[in-house]
This record gives sequence, structure tokens and C-alpha cells, in this order.
Amino acid sequence: MSSTPLFRTLTADDMQAVDQVIRTRLHSDVVLIRQVAEYIISAGGKRLRPVLTLMAGRAMGYGEPYLHELAAMVEFIHTATLLHDDVVDESDMRRGRQTANAMFGNAASVLVGDFLYTRAFQMMVASNNMRILEVMAGATNIIAEGEVLQLLNIGDTSLTEAQYLLVIQYKTAKLFEAATRVGAIMAGASAEQEQALADYGMHLGTAFQIIDDVLDYSGDAGTIGKSVGDDLAEGKVTLPLIYTMRQGSEQAATTVREALEAASRERFGEVMAAVQSCGALDYARGEAEKAAERAIAVLAPLPDSDYKTALAELARLSVRRDA
Repeated sequence: MSSTPLFRTLTADDMQAVDQVIRTRLHSDVVLIRQVAEYIISAGGKRLRPVLTLMAGRAMGYGEPYLHELAAMVEFIHTATLLHDDVVDESDMRRGRQTANAMFGNAASVLVGDFLYTRAFQMMVASNNMRILEVMAGATNIIAEGEVLQLLNIGDTSLTEAQYLLVIQYKTAKLFEAATRVGAIMAGASAEQEQALADYGMHLGTAFQIIDDVLDYSGDAGTIGKSVGDDLAEGKVTLPLIYTMRQGSEQAATTVREALEAASRERFGEVMAAVQSCGALDYARGEAEKAAERAIAVLAPLPDSDYKTALAELARLSVRRDA
């Protein structure tokens, strides 16, 4: 088996074109905007959301250059949310290096995030397609609601699994869904195919975020690119913790509750032991795998192609990663 995933091989040339669009569209006469935006974009990352837009469009036979603009627009929306997220979370590490707010300050990060949002909407308008505007406006609004929901849930030890899933569907999976949907729209996909690709994005985004939350209690900082224990220090109630509080021993549940209420990294070792003692990580991985399988199943209405195969492969890989 090749060490390079099929989805990376298929989109390599397209992603080079997307990177060029990103650099062109990031241009501003304001030096600080260029500096912060370049710092964020050059950090790399998985770039999964633009890849999804590319693959959705290509899977439906769309090959016009505007697909690269759409993919770059999706990445700008994602990057803007990261800039704002890191300020809200007071994070100082992302992708193995300092966050923009740690480097340039909170004010610059928030304002450059605003620049990226508005530049993305300029690019949407240029599509002359009201459906794309409608989808992306709706998605960005729901993402913002997800951020506020997550803020309200900080330290809430009574949070249910259903409430947790709602947050990640709003905060993370909605942009995955929008990324695949806009690719389908530009390709002129049928209503059934468009919905299939949108559902794929939602299920994939759900699986992806659950694994992210698992890695906070099983990965190491060098591999996952952020400080291990960040979620605990921020009082974030994630699936491994919810499971431990419901299904773990009384001692394990108490440890997690107290650590969440204190929102302190100091008890991370105890919490990690509690989470691992009751099978919470295996349970969460199992739920992520179910979401990935749902993502693969909904691809049925798409015509067979290498891109359809790659979308299924990406779903499987999303739950087997360690970063």
C-alpha cells in the first residue's frame, strides 16, 4: 500500500493551485494583515476542508478553475475560526508552534480573523451563485452558535453525550458539510448527490472531532501539535470525560468532575489515568468509527470514480490518525 493516501495524490496539483489562490487573495496593503495571515497559512495543517471541496467537485465531474477559489474560500473561513478560537481559549500552541495571538497579540488575531471572514465572503460573491452564499452564510452562523454553546458548556459536568455531539456538529462538522456541499453545487450535482456529499461531510467532521478529543487524552504534544491537556485546562467537557463520569468507577468519575470544575492542568495525570481505566477512549474511538462508516455509506448515490474511492478512504483514515 502506498504511503501517500489516494486523496492526497489525487488533489496534489489542485492544492498547489489553491495555495496560489490563497497567497493572491491574502494580499493587503496593511502590513500586519499580511504578516499574521502568512504566519497562519504557512503553518500548514491538514487542509482537509479545501481538499473536501476539491474532491466533491471532482467526484461530480467539475473541473473549472473556480473550484480552486471555492476551496481557498473554505480554508479562509476555517483559518478565521482558528484565529478567534485561540483567543477565546487563550491557547499558545497550535500545530507545534506559537499561535498567532501568542505571537502578535489578541487584538491583531481577532481583526485579521475578521479580514479573512470578509475576504471569504468577497470570494463567494464572485461566484455569482446565490446557493453558495446561502450555504456559507448559514454555515458560518451555525459555527458561531457552536462556539457560544461550547463556551456555555465549559465546566458543565452534567453535559450529556447528545449535547456534546450537538456542539461538535455545529462547531466543527458544519464546515466539513459546507465544504463538500459547495463543491457539489458548483458541479451541478443532483439534489440527491448534493445531499449525499453534504451528509458525508457532516459525518466525517463528527468522526474527526471525536478523534481530536480522544487525542487530548492519548496523544503526545509533539505528535498532536498542541499542549496535551489543553481541553482539561479550558474546562472542555469532551466525550472521553462524559463517558468516564457516567460509566467509570466512582473514584474516576469524581476525579474528572473535580478537575473539570477547577479547569486546571495540574490534575491531568490523574484524569488521564481515570479516562484510560474505564475504556472511555475505546468507546469514543468506537463512536468515531461509527460516524466514519456512516460517511462512507452515504456516498452510494455518487458515480464510481477514484474521487469517490478517495472520499471513503479519507473517512477510514480520519479515525486511525495520531495527530
